[in-house]
Amino acid sequence: MKAYLITSGSLFTLIALFHLARLLQHWPAVVAAWAVPVWASGLGLIVAGSLALWAFRLVRRLSSAP
Repeated sequence: MKAYLITSGSLFTLIALFHLARLLQHWPAVVAAWAVPVWASGLGLIVAGSLALWAFRLVRRLSSAP
């Protein structure tokens, strides 16, 4: 369980960092001929960052449990 949470937290952190980079660099993103607005990366940053934080908090809770 702990390895799964660390892996999930790490992947969500990486996704959040890519969203942050897109926000800061204004990189274009196109999905099936639809130009994804930059504000969507703000939403992605919040969601992915929250999931990463949640996973790492659970790891800490599992580590401190008797």
